[in-house]
Amino acid sequence: MTTRVRPPAVAGMFYPADPAELRRLVRASFDGAVAPPAASPSPVALVVPHAGLVYSGPIAASAYRRLATLRDTVRRVVLLGPSHRVPLRGVGLTSADEWRTPLGSVTIDHRDDDILLELPFVTVNDDAHAPEHSLEVQLPFLQTVLDEFELLPLIVGAADADQVAAVIDAVWPPTDAPPDTLVLVSTDLSHYHRYADAVALDTRTAAAIVARRDGDIADLDACGARPLRGLLRSAVRRGLEVEQLDLRNSGDTAGDRQRVVGYGAFALA
Repeated sequence: MTTRVRPPAVAGMFYPADPAELRRLVRASFDGAVAPPAASPSPVALVVPHAGLVYSGPIAASAYRRLATLRDTVRRVVLLGPSHRVPLRGVGLTSADEWRTPLGSVTIDHRDDDILLELPFVTVNDDAHAPEHSLEVQLPFLQTVLDEFELLPLIVGAADADQVAAVIDAVWPPTDAPPDTLVLVSTDLSHYHRYADAVALDTRTAAAIVARRDGDIADLDACGARPLRGLLRSAVRRGLEVEQLDLRNSGDTAGDRQRVVGYGAFALA
């Protein structure tokens, strides 16, 4: 039986294609991350940015540092991100058996496909997955911080918060189950404002995220607003709290301050 592989789409653009250089940049991202306080709770979900690693890598690493105690525990990652390049209604699954990066291959988890495909807004959409970076750029981090794990990648298009929450709830074990599943939402925040304006906008959005007010997050506040709103709605149902881990923008990392992109990292526990 032929293994269906989704190859890297943005290696050499959003992150290095050379494995050694990629490992070096991931390590540098962790060096630039915010250290977690002592006795921080282990997260069951994270919100992370997805720009090029030189821009958002340290902020993403501030979230991934929280997985240090879960390296041997998490065996499945449910990863949701927006579709930037291909118009999509609803939520898209992949038919691939593996997703590949310069650091190796990750097995795709298909165990819940039948359950998800019973939802009328879920389809298999490899065309939307093929060029998308919002999911792919998370894999080098996951391959670094976790041992063996399977991935359920979900690309989100035109879907409301209740639809995304229904998808998440369908694959997320109850809160009293063993914590072997991590839910991960990939989103950047504001785009292309001047530095001071971006700081103000992102501070407001971050407050809404921490307060789990999904209705206060507009589409222009975060490019992954749709998966983010769904996660927050599910978090309310589960009684999860949200903690802000990091909030910076490209003007703080590797870009100028005339047109910046905002990045935030958040943990749910």
